[in-house]
Amino acid sequence: MLKDYLDIKPEVAAALKAGKPVVALESTIISHGMPYPRNVDTALQVEEIIRDKGAIPATIAILQGKLKVGLSREEIEYLGQSQTIAKASRRDIPFLVARQADGATTVASTMIIAALAGIKVFATGGIGGVHRGAQQTFDISADLQELARTNVAVVCAGAKSILDIGLTLEYLETHGVPVVGFGTEEMPAFYTRKSGFAIDYRADSAAELAAAIKAKWDLGLQGGIVVANPIPEEYQMDYPLITRAIEEAVEEAEAKGIAGKETTPFLLAKVKEITKGDSLEANIQLVYSNARVAAQLALELAKK
Repeated sequence: MLKDYLDIKPEVAAALKAGKPVVALESTIISHGMPYPRNVDTALQVEEIIRDKGAIPATIAILQGKLKVGLSREEIEYLGQSQTIAKASRRDIPFLVARQADGATTVASTMIIAALAGIKVFATGGIGGVHRGAQQTFDISADLQELARTNVAVVCAGAKSILDIGLTLEYLETHGVPVVGFGTEEMPAFYTRKSGFAIDYRADSAAELAAAIKAKWDLGLQGGIVVANPIPEEYQMDYPLITRAIEEAVEEAEAKGIAGKETTPFLLAKVKEITKGDSLEANIQLVYSNARVAAQLALELAKK
């Protein structure tokens, strides 16, 4: 039974039972996205931001085979320091559970576990998508399929700029996933506010977003929604600089034969190296911004 696998932190369970706002958070950003101790400091600060906005944070991971919804500080520290945490997407969940192993959840697996717990809003950095050259490699993130099937609103800074953003938007359109710009009509590109690609809809308030999301699910239109929240202007990176850095990183990944789930961590680490750490600071600030918007959205949905 589900309750044998799902371990919801009492604070989170109480909030869900009372209909209070809860925001899900992923754990791959802790284990695979940033170096220690910045990863742990960022994760704890994101939880604090959500609390300050009046919502309850629920960082999600798989620990000793349990689907954990809401982590202790000690568990976040463990995820931030251990070198043996698997990167867990949809396909990995049953094996990690059966083997009583540990896994850091991606966007896709965080959505799955959040939905199992009854959480409707999830804040992350950027979604996965269609990788550059996917016409030959078929390298498409499982995040996109999950957005097509799982009822969770994902607040992000767009698709990571290491991806093919145009093809990512085409894929989402094909699968009926709405992409909504929060205060923008252009898909943000993670480190920068602009990508050159227009998106479906614009919402200028959390209340407006919540009304559309409620209508979607009330009508039985299954699947998630992408809330594309641009990185705050003061923290965005220089567009030509980040574009050159990404192109260099992609070329190196291809030369080294790096593919699959190893691609994104490699590219992000390489971009950080090329930009002398500036990309890490931008990454942290956009996650904070997404947490604020997600908390506001969770508050509005809780009123519906």
